[in-house]
Amino acid sequence: MAELQLKSHRFREEREADWRRLERLLTKVEGRSPGKLTAPELLEIPVLYRQALSSLSVARAITLDQGLIDYLESLCARAYFIVYGPRTSVWERTGRFFSHDWPAAVRGLWRETLAATLIGVLGLIVAMALIHQDAGWYFSFVPKALAGGRDPSASAEFLRSTLFAAPKGQQHSGLSVMAAFLFTHNAGIALLAFALGFAFCVPTGALMAYNGAMLGAFLSLFISRGLGVEAGGWLFIHGVTELFAVTLAGAAGFAIGTATLFPGDRPRAEAVAQAGRRAAAVMTGVVVMLFVAGLLEGFARQLIQNTAVRYGVATLSAAVWGLYFYGPRRRGGLGHE
Repeated sequence: MAELQLKSHRFREEREADWRRLERLLTKVEGRSPGKLTAPELLEIPVLYRQALSSLSVARAITLDQGLIDYLESLCARAYFIVYGPRTSVWERTGRFFSHDWPAAVRGLWRETLAATLIGVLGLIVAMALIHQDAGWYFSFVPKALAGGRDPSASAEFLRSTLFAAPKGQQHSGLSVMAAFLFTHNAGIALLAFALGFAFCVPTGALMAYNGAMLGAFLSLFISRGLGVEAGGWLFIHGVTELFAVTLAGAAGFAIGTATLFPGDRPRAEAVAQAGRRAAAVMTGVVVMLFVAGLLEGFARQLIQNTAVRYGVATLSAAVWGLYFYGPRRRGGLGHE
């Protein structure tokens, strides 16, 4: 026991100066003043860190001083985050995500985005064609509980009243009920389209088609009453953002499904993981887009009662998203691997 204590004492005496030196350098860096470190000091930190790790390993074997072991563990943990930790702040990483990583990830999925768009448009066209031939198809795409009178039996006057705020003294909840349902429905479709992409793209494609069919049924009803333009303004003032978000979610699901089906030269797990990283970046942004769509639905559409102005806002939002995602910028990031 005495011999072990002697070894422990000599061990600490020979190395403590280096530990204290590392501690002083770490304190300076943690005090947000790394610029005050000289070049030799910057190079010294990783060397001292490796020495501290070695000391910790030896200390666990020869010393009974638990306090010393705890001190070295804490010192090594602090040094690890300085040597290997991120070099940017949370705000800097957030700024890079919105300025570069998210748009790059979306551009990288342009094929999947195009496929999701085409499937949705196909669903819209098929639904409109079926309802034009037989109005009974309407309830195949729009649940009766949601319709609330907005169905093929409704008059043009009633349908018009659902597109604009009711006059003072009158109450009409149809607008808010329909809007709330559509937002909840589209948010759910977006999450499911992404989550089910791994099943070889089939559920994602079906969800894109159904979402388009529901939109087609809604528009078909109002068009049949001569209210197609007004209904488009009511829908697209927020729908441009919301439907684009759903389409991007579908594209993210397609990316994972495609990697599962066609991994190429890479192992399937590696291909899916790579596609998943890009898809996850897209889905993080989709949540932001749905939040923006909710603001447009909750405020802009309720405050703006002029159809032309509604279309103006829709056009502006389409231009903003188009330039943001597909406008020219520096190369790099998730979209260019």
